[in-house]
Amino acid sequence: MADYSPPPRGDKGQNADRQGSATSCDSTAIPPPQDPGGPGRPEPAAWQQAQRSAPFHRQAFAAIDLGTNNCRLLIARPQGENFVVVDAFSRVVRLGEGLAQTGRLSDLAMDRALGALQICADKLKRRNVHLARSVATEACRRAENGADFIARVREQTGIMLDIISAKEEARLAVLGCHLLLESGEGPAMVFDIGGGSTELVLVETRPDDTPLIHDWQSVPWGVVSLTESCPAEPDDAVGRAARYEQMKTLVRDSLAPFATRARDWLEQSGKADGLRLLGTSGTVTTLASLHLELPQYDRSLVDGLIVETPSMLGLCQSLARMTPAERRAQPCIGRERSDLVVAGCAILEAIIELWPAQQLGVADRGIREGILRGLMASGGAGDRARAALRRMKRGEG
Repeated sequence: MADYSPPPRGDKGQNADRQGSATSCDSTAIPPPQDPGGPGRPEPAAWQQAQRSAPFHRQAFAAIDLGTNNCRLLIARPQGENFVVVDAFSRVVRLGEGLAQTGRLSDLAMDRALGALQICADKLKRRNVHLARSVATEACRRAENGADFIARVREQTGIMLDIISAKEEARLAVLGCHLLLESGEGPAMVFDIGGGSTELVLVETRPDDTPLIHDWQSVPWGVVSLTESCPAEPDDAVGRAARYEQMKTLVRDSLAPFATRARDWLEQSGKADGLRLLGTSGTVTTLASLHLELPQYDRSLVDGLIVETPSMLGLCQSLARMTPAERRAQPCIGRERSDLVVAGCAILEAIIELWPAQQLGVADRGIREGILRGLMASGGAGDRARAALRRMKRGEG
């Protein structure tokens, strides 16, 4: 059973724990989550009803994030203001494979995702999960057969996936990882490089409170969608370099309107200097592993790490120059990521070029952790309300 308490705010640099068109929103604090028992959530089974009678700190909560490239599950129990992970699962399913060309989820991709989701369903039952929320992101948002796939998942696994908006995806990512921002107040850019899209959120951190969201954007470039939208990787170094520049140009052009809005707000508020960057994705965690020269991935050394941006940019350019075989031979990359990591590097480099910063925070947490925090906040509030009602009925005031 792994302790999953985030590091103290002053220790972010120490060894802590391991898409669509442009859209903006007005400045707002991160809102509370929707009622997890509302539409789009699975009906409670008998084992869930029994679990709800357990004390709050013993109840298990779960979050499933089905992305364009990965299927991830996290099951945890509350522990003070944080939580303790009791089970986790992650599998590369490449649900969005071929989506850029066909506009549909392929049969093979859906079968891979269903196999992973069946494992998740079995874990939910074995762990007697009290409350769960399962979400699907860009691949299901974009695919013309996305809704049909969601219905098939419910029929075959009992899991009701909620296709969330890009705005909700961005909110959950911030809620899940903002504690890993470098110490201090003021503006920060939190970004999540996914498989089918990348979300960026301009926030202002406040002491002892969730960040204030000033603006956000989702662009349709993730490691899968960008890779599949560009020509196949050439054999020669000159061709690989040209393809990499093409990738960066596509991302920069998509981000240009948001970059202008962000720059204007930062200048008008007198906060143009000192912008902090925090990235959550397989791209940034993989690069952090290479920066540390780890022989294999170690979440406890990566999650919460602060890396100098020149080091990250150097790693991006080095990987972009390598042949596919050379990338596959790198530790922490392997065959599954070797063809996608170049696109992730292009996205990351474009972000750093648009929002220069001396350092980059690395988070191996995001949507699932944001979901869990929301579920536990709702569950804790419900337990407190029921306890207050019981005391009132007993005349205890």
